[in-house]
Amino acid sequence: MARKPKGRSISGLFLLDKPQGLSSNSALQRVKRLFGAAKAGHTGALDPLATGLLPVCLGEATKFSQYLLDSDKRYLTTAKLGQRTDTCDAEGEVTEEKPVPQDLTPEQVEALLLEHFSGEIEQVPPVYSALKLNGQPLYKLARQGIEVEVKPRQVRIHEIKLLALREDEVDLEIFCSKGTYIRSIVEDLGLLLGCGAHVTVLRRLQTGPFHADQMMTLEQLQSLAEPRADEAENSIHQRLDALLLPAWSPVAQLPALELTAEEVDRMRVGQRFRAANAGSLSGELRLFSEGQTEFMGIGEIGTDGVLRAKRLVSTN
Repeated sequence: MARKPKGRSISGLFLLDKPQGLSSNSALQRVKRLFGAAKAGHTGALDPLATGLLPVCLGEATKFSQYLLDSDKRYLTTAKLGQRTDTCDAEGEVTEEKPVPQDLTPEQVEALLLEHFSGEIEQVPPVYSALKLNGQPLYKLARQGIEVEVKPRQVRIHEIKLLALREDEVDLEIFCSKGTYIRSIVEDLGLLLGCGAHVTVLRRLQTGPFHADQMMTLEQLQSLAEPRADEAENSIHQRLDALLLPAWSPVAQLPALELTAEEVDRMRVGQRFRAANAGSLSGELRLFSEGQTEFMGIGEIGTDGVLRAKRLVSTN
């Protein structure tokens, strides 16, 4: 018999402002512990150096985390010019130093950004990354001194803006597809400038439809989780649960379809059918009971007009 997971059976999405110096998994575990949740998962790791938006899925919301993993992201980054490191960021060892061009202008940097970092591009991920080779993360192989060939991958840069150019620093804002490594962009920019560069600041501002102004720090969450005078545990839970976005938030971009009571029963037993309220809807859909009183999960209407369950939430 499978052991019942420890913790509360709560579901929803929490938007964390991850602090610098903490791994994404460590941040996830702290959020999970503060909520007392039985199940949790994040939606796209940030390096320990990085800060900013880390959506944390609790409970049934974890079933839809892939939609945020696959979503576009927006970052602010500061690149230090004149130095390359083995990790492409400030946590690594300096491997090369060269003088920064004294006559470098914002117009020159912007021209390089437009020519080399706009639209569909190929980039080589950093060796110190969580990408896996034969089941092993690349950063573990790199720490063992094992040299591996990292293949280029195609990503899309929707927008890249130069925010500031100082003597040996560049501030950029980058809106990009999933899988884009900001460290690789900075590394490649440094090579194009002839002086090298590495990331010193990285902050995620957006994941899919969620933005930085919606997130909360661990300190703020910790403060709300602390009991007040003679306060019952249930009151603390209610206060924390009010912070959560609905479990369907990771798929908020999908059209909603309301099912009749009979259709809800048929969906729960795995039947396929033509939904009465589907109209011209097709593709992936969020499924709700009538009046949107209960989120059922994700379904899909194919070219045959038949609704099929794709991923349903638990009713336990």
